[in-house]
Amino acid sequence: SFEGRVEVYHDGKWGTICDDQWDDRDAEVVCRQLGLSGNPKALSWAHYGQGSGPILLDEVECSGNELSLDQCKKSDWGQQNCDHIEDAGVSCDPFTGTDLQLYASQMWSGTVRLAGGRSPSEGRVEVYYNGDWGTVCDDGWTDLGAQVVCRQLGFR
Repeated sequence: SFEGRVEVYHDGKWGTICDDQWDDRDAEVVCRQLGLSGNPKALSWAHYGQGSGPILLDEVECSGNELSLDQCKKSDWGQQNCDHIEDAGVSCDPFTGTDLQLYASQMWSGTVRLAGGRSPSEGRVEVYYNGDWGTVCDDGWTDLGAQVVCRQLGFR
């Protein structure tokens, strides 16, 4: 929900952004435009997969202070020299920086989520560590561990 390939809507169609000149200042603007806080990180070379529509923007160069990509220096809409292998991505990771250091130093008290369940209160237990989500092995898993996860997620 806080990272992925960046796509823009222009002239009735969705398209991607080429990663030429793409950097963390551009990511900062994307995160701000989406209302996301966290540590903005620009990703290139179709890190989140290649898009299938048109490539709508190229040579995006933001200062980092803009409120939206529209305010950044960029090529004209549709003017580009790229292929989808160069689709730009962004992570607006809320779990980086000092928060991540705190989570890493207290490994189990880090961020936990439930994935793949039929409701928000059930699913596979996943933990966020060192910039990635991973699963928890069930060796030695007991009701006590489940209670800790439920409490950590705010369920009683």
